[in-house]
Amino acid sequence: MMYLFHGSDSDKVRRKAFAWVAAARAKEPNLAYVRLVREELTDSALEDAALSGGLFVKRLLVLIDDPFQSSRTAGGEDDDEKKTEGSLIEEHIDRLTDSDNAIIIVAPKLAAAKAKKLAARAKAEYRYDKPVAHETARGFNTNVVNALATHSRERLWLEINRALRAGDAPEMIHGLLHWKARDLMEKGGGAWKAQESRDLSLSLIELLQNSRRGGLNLPLSLERLALSI
Repeated sequence: MMYLFHGSDSDKVRRKAFAWVAAARAKEPNLAYVRLVREELTDSALEDAALSGGLFVKRLLVLIDDPFQSSRTAGGEDDDEKKTEGSLIEEHIDRLTDSDNAIIIVAPKLAAAKAKKLAARAKAEYRYDKPVAHETARGFNTNVVNALATHSRERLWLEINRALRAGDAPEMIHGLLHWKARDLMEKGGGAWKAQESRDLSLSLIELLQNSRRGGLNLPLSLERLALSI
């Protein structure tokens, strides 16, 4: 019987797998324990792992440690070595799953397709993934918009830099500025004259086009614009 431990949280995968082994050995003290690392995997080693223990040992507990590592490592191995490490488990999958021994495969960061294939044959699958890092949605940046509306170059430059350091995309900041420029054109009044807001809108359009053509990068272009208003 085969048990699969995998997932993107490598430390937790290994910790849980070895804790599982410790618990199994405590529950069944006569269970003989064998750990096979990737470099030790051969046809004969896997055949032995699948066989029953023998005269004095009824069952084996075999931990196969990271057998698919080479499939995730770029360069350095020849084709034969890659085949030996990457496909031996799959070639012996029937014997491993039908064995009376407990075969534990520890495979952190296993490719999704391979994990699905092995999980379908395993008696139990244990998956431990790192939490997905969700970006905090900052939403509408009122400070940038208000700084532009007040026609304050120092304040606008400061708020643009704060937004960039906080992780706001330059394209998003540009979009806010252009939206506000058009808003000033339509509504008029305030710190901007009608022609000034129109010139600002045209400058923002030109700034983005120049940046896309390979000119000054967008963050620096936004800073320069802020200091020029």
